[in-house]
Amino acid sequence: MTAGRHPDPPVDVARARTHPDWTQWVTRGVVALLVAMLAHQLVTNPNFEWDVVFEWLFAPSVLRALWTTLWLAAVSMVIGVVLGVVFAVLKMSDNRLLRWVADAYLWFFRGTPLLVQLIFWFNLAALVPTLGIGIPFGGPQLASWETNDIITPLTAAIFGLALNEGAYMAEVIRGGLLSVPRGQREAAKAYGMTESTALRRVVLPQAMRAIIPPTGNQLISMVKATAMVSVIAMHDLLYTVQAVYNRTFQTIPLLLVAVIWYLLVVSILSVIQHHIEEYYGKSDKAVRATSAKKKDRDQEEPALETPRIEERA
Repeated sequence: MTAGRHPDPPVDVARARTHPDWTQWVTRGVVALLVAMLAHQLVTNPNFEWDVVFEWLFAPSVLRALWTTLWLAAVSMVIGVVLGVVFAVLKMSDNRLLRWVADAYLWFFRGTPLLVQLIFWFNLAALVPTLGIGIPFGGPQLASWETNDIITPLTAAIFGLALNEGAYMAEVIRGGLLSVPRGQREAAKAYGMTESTALRRVVLPQAMRAIIPPTGNQLISMVKATAMVSVIAMHDLLYTVQAVYNRTFQTIPLLLVAVIWYLLVVSILSVIQHHIEEYYGKSDKAVRATSAKKKDRDQEEPALETPRIEERA
């Protein structure tokens, strides 16, 4: 007689057919009704004035304003990322004074609204009529310029957007740097790398996986935040359509022109962000797949190696 572990009873792997319950049918019906109502309004409501929308959608002045919005967002974002790297490193420094400077920068620019900062930069001439280079505390000036000649709507927009963005990017980058184990820095130092070289060649490449997703979100927010520069007479997309509907009184269709372009730009950036995240997430997927295979193999091996015990009557 052979005695051993009794075989497991057969398992029926056939799955029962599942039907959605009544709550799902009600939810689908409500959503379908809302979508139909919205589509009906978009098609039948004459106040949308779609002919005016399509007339101005590709107008030269609108396209120039769109280009201004895009490069303003790009330049401000690049400067903001550079400032973010600098102040993230300062905030993680062992020097208490440098940490205090970084904390003061983040406190001020994250604690005041972006709109207030833009208006402040645009009216800087009321505070400082001239800007110059010279000996401080009342000494002679080597060169000076009128503040209004330097702080134009363009420079005020770049200063306001970039400095505000740098404060938020500093926290994003600091979080990414903290996600890298300290042992990586110690290993880089053991190979003779300086602190800056280890940061550039070892820490930052590994931190990119944690930095890229929030940076993409910040770029999308930057594109939309450029609409605020219209209050300082910067000829961006929103300012241009406002100038048109102030003259033609076609407010809704001109606002729809701006909405369509903002949605298109944000959608393209979202697709690009998705592909970049997938690229940096390949290593994580490979590690998870390897761990899953190892776990399955470890669970199968004991069952295959169970010895059989034989007894004689």
